[in-house]
Formats: sequence, C-alpha cells, structure tokens
Amino acid sequence: MQFLLILVAFLLLPGAGAEEIIGGREARPHSHPYMAYLRIQSPGARSTCGGFLVREDFVMTAAHCLGSTIMVTLGAHNISRQERTQQRMSVLRAIPHPRYHRQNFQNDIMLLQLTNRARRNRFVRPVTLPRSQAQLRPGSRCTVAGWGLVSRNRQTDTLREVKLAVQRNQVCSNLFNIFNGQSQICVGNQRQRKNAFRVRGTPEAPLCVTMWLRALFPMEIELELLQESSLRFPGTCPG
Repeated sequence: MQFLLILVAFLLLPGAGAEEIIGGREARPHSHPYMAYLRIQSPGARSTCGGFLVREDFVMTAAHCLGSTIMVTLGAHNISRQERTQQRMSVLRAIPHPRYHRQNFQNDIMLLQLTNRARRNRFVRPVTLPRSQAQLRPGSRCTVAGWGLVSRNRQTDTLREVKLAVQRNQVCSNLFNIFNGQSQICVGNQRQRKNAFRVRGTPEAPLCVTMWLRALFPMEIELELLQESSLRFPGTCPG
C-alpha cells in the first residue's frame, strides 16, 4: 500500500477551536526536516501554526495563519527547547492565496518569504513536492504531522505524527457541507482511535484537509516564486 504524507498546519488560538493529533506518536527527531514551526503575533492575540519549507527562502503554511508578525523556526523537534539544530528567522513577505475564502477555507494556503535563506543540512531541507496530477486514492496511507494538541487540555512540545487512511470523498461530503473534493481530501477512520480533528468537531469524524498541492499550482503560475521546486516525486503530498 502506498504511503503518502500530509502536512497539516496547526492553528492554536486562545479561546478558539484547535486541532488535535489523536492516537499518534512522537515522531523520530528530525525525521521530517522540512517542518516549520510558526509563532504568530496579531493585535491582542498570539497563535502558532505549522508549515513546511518548499525552498530555502520560502515556507508554505495556511492562509488563516496570517498575522502582523510571524517568526519561523526550522530544524525543530522540541519547540520548548533551544535546540542546536534550530534556525530562527523572521518573515519578509506574507503572500496568501488571492482566492482564499475565509468562510469555507477554500485555497487556505500562503507562502512566507523568509528574510534569510535557510542553511540546508540533515536537519533542515525543503520538502519534495509531488507532480501536479498526483492522485490520492481511497485506502492510501497518509502521515499527518504537527505540534498540535494531544488531548483537549494538553499540547505537545515535540513533533508528533499519526498514520491515517484516505477516505472516499462522499464520506466527508456527508459530514461537512463545505467539503470540496476538487481542492480537499478526506482522511481518517471513525472506527479507529487515530485521528486529527478540531476540538469543536467530532473526534470520530474523518478530517477534512485542504489540498495545498492543488491550490499551489495556480499560485505558482501567478507569483512565479517556486520555479525551482522539485515536482518529480508523487510520494509526498502536502495538504
């Protein structure tokens, strides 16, 4: 069975719903060297998100993670420690998708141009992007990774991962009225105690994930920022 990778940006807002990884495990340190941890400062609020390095000077994350100030940490495993592998830098420019929809989260994707280029090493390197026509078939296995909550009251400081199965689009269409199979994928299994979900949602429901891959390519043409990205390997699927 083919294993695919879904990278989920986790948003933690004080007093708001947040995502959780349930039934997962701590990832092997630095086994996902493209992961980025974001600290976002907005007027009257602070939050955190996940993202991933797509080029030495660009990080991809969700458009709903936009803030007045964003600090990016690369090469992290435990975000509560000053690890020698970490590289911290600020954001020069935030570029949300021009067709991002705040209500239904369509095109929930954003590029962050870093003030400095990341130093590529075994702890920090860009993700390998899949081909534009890569398909996720029901039954494919995916890995969801992030620094979200592990329960309703406990947040993890270390990167965690959980393997989930891709479901038929109809499964999420029956549960989420905003689901769009053209730009989102449906993963998870209500019969297993493994999932990633919003605190306000239902733990047993599959996860509706925006397909960053499909949103990326119109953005790539418009902004001409990722011409050096590798699109040769269909084995990973940012989402």
